[in-house]
Amino acid sequence: MRPSARIPSILAGLVLAAGGAFFAAPAASADVQACQQNVMSHGKPATADVAQACYEGSIGNQTSCVATLQGAGVSANDANSACRASR
Repeated sequence: MRPSARIPSILAGLVLAAGGAFFAAPAASADVQACQQNVMSHGKPATADVAQACYEGSIGNQTSCVATLQGAGVSANDANSACRASR
């Protein structure tokens, strides 16, 4: 394949990848919000640590989610519940 033909192919691939990430992002955001709302419903503020923990839970890292929430002062039971909501 000539180099001049590769460039449009590479650009098309990047556009498709970016479009896929764009459409997947709202679902992850909703999961993070559900997690944060769960934490707030138990009387804890939605801090940056809580947001990071909920993001970790939304991408499947439940262990990190729970540990970070507990580090932010959320009880183990409430942290498990919030991280389950982030899936």
